[in-house]
Amino acid sequence: MRKYLSGVIILALLTMIVSACGSGDSSSSSSSNTGTSSDTAQTTDQPKDGGNLIIGVAADPVILNPNYAGDRVSLTIDQALYAPLFQVNNGKKTFYLADSLEPSADKLTYTLKLKSGLTWHDGEKLTADDVVFTIDKILDEKQNSMLRGNFIIGGKPIQAVKVDDTTVEFKLPQVSPAFEATLVQVTPIPKHIFENEADIEKSPKNNTPVGSGPFKFKEYKTGEYVTLDRFDNYFGGKPHLDSITYRISKDANASNLALQNGEINIKYVDPQDAATIESTGNFEMKNYSEGRLSYLIFNENSDTGLLAKKEVREALSYALNREELIQVAYTSPDYADPAKSFVTPDGLYHDNNVTTYDNDVNKAKELLQASGATGKKLRIIVSGGNKAQEAIALYVQQKLKDVGVEVEIQSMDASAYSTKFTDPKATDYELAVGGYIMGFDPDAYSILYTSGSDSNYTHYSDKEVDQLFTQGASEADDAKRGEIYKKLQEKIASDAVIYPIAYTKTIVAVDKKFGGLDDAVLKPVVIFEDPSKLYLK
Repeated sequence: MRKYLSGVIILALLTMIVSACGSGDSSSSSSSNTGTSSDTAQTTDQPKDGGNLIIGVAADPVILNPNYAGDRVSLTIDQALYAPLFQVNNGKKTFYLADSLEPSADKLTYTLKLKSGLTWHDGEKLTADDVVFTIDKILDEKQNSMLRGNFIIGGKPIQAVKVDDTTVEFKLPQVSPAFEATLVQVTPIPKHIFENEADIEKSPKNNTPVGSGPFKFKEYKTGEYVTLDRFDNYFGGKPHLDSITYRISKDANASNLALQNGEINIKYVDPQDAATIESTGNFEMKNYSEGRLSYLIFNENSDTGLLAKKEVREALSYALNREELIQVAYTSPDYADPAKSFVTPDGLYHDNNVTTYDNDVNKAKELLQASGATGKKLRIIVSGGNKAQEAIALYVQQKLKDVGVEVEIQSMDASAYSTKFTDPKATDYELAVGGYIMGFDPDAYSILYTSGSDSNYTHYSDKEVDQLFTQGASEADDAKRGEIYKKLQEKIASDAVIYPIAYTKTIVAVDKKFGGLDDAVLKPVVIFEDPSKLYLK
């Protein structure tokens, strides 16, 4: 995953924190969890050029650099600013900057061919040098990339070697079935912009990004909007729209009103609001699974030290009822499936038949008493205005009160929440409500659950888990690999590392004045895979 909070997800990351859940109406059109759009008949109108699209987002972007972005807003904007090497839907690759990716017979070398004539938004050539630079910086420990761990196989780094201006060879230290899933998370950044930056993540050059995607940066006003203009030299063809504006609206009710008034054309809709938005008749309601897990995080690194005790985590889990939580947060089990595994159903080797602790109040009281946690106070952080998170927090507060634990809810805006959640040094909370989208290969989850990872927000550490993730990444035999990840799912579940709530669905409201939705491809986290295909009818 990207750090999404995902994480992406990265997709990784990634990632991962802003909740966007299913539709509140069964008549909404649907699509698969791979990002393909619904089979509802599309208009026969031909694409037209011109017009502006306004997308509502819940927070300011954290960083406009795809290799450091972990929040939904940043990743969504970066998807229009930066082109990926390739994408995967239904197991099939769609190539963007790349033309092909071919493994050698021994699966130790992958050869990537770039398209010819690629350019950055400033007119500079995009070549193999940029791809190699991007990989090298991901691997550079000083650059603190959340993706670094995925490029280390068997303790050794993958090597990216330039062959010529359009060819890169990736040399693996050992066979890795997860390599392509790792590479799909990478989006090249321009070497000529960042090569002299000591700390790319903190570079001021991220404030005026130079990308390779269908739209180029124009203006950003904090708390108001980010505007991108059409990039006429986009390798995929000149985009239809003149511009895309991401309007920042942290208040969900105000944002919904702006949507209904036509001030916003596209936005995520909470299940509680879906019926109201759909009743206007002005929107297509796109309801689809993102392969997303909604969960309660247990911060083992809090300054109270309470959540470092397994029996306390078990007790808190026993105090909750998963089915009740789904009803409270998502209004109906139609929009969220009960979750027990940390791997989502779209992922390889998913197994929901694992140990679970929930719905046993007496057991919760017994464990709390034995661990000395009865009467203690816990702090839970949530993203204010996120209706699902707020509902979950209120439910948790009440249920833990019933077993003798006080919970203080700390609500903050989405940007502050994202910063707090992803801060590895944050010790001033015990609980958080989050979610992540990791993609189909379970190796991506290693950055969430291995010891010392920057994206290990629980601060969980277990040598067996570390070893199993290492083994799973390099095991070529599919049956043996599956057994490894089943062991991982059981181990993490039995250790009560998190409290999985639901595999949720997402609903996006799209103004019917806009077309090209099928070609743009609905995509987890970023809404559309290729916004160049959208047009004003």
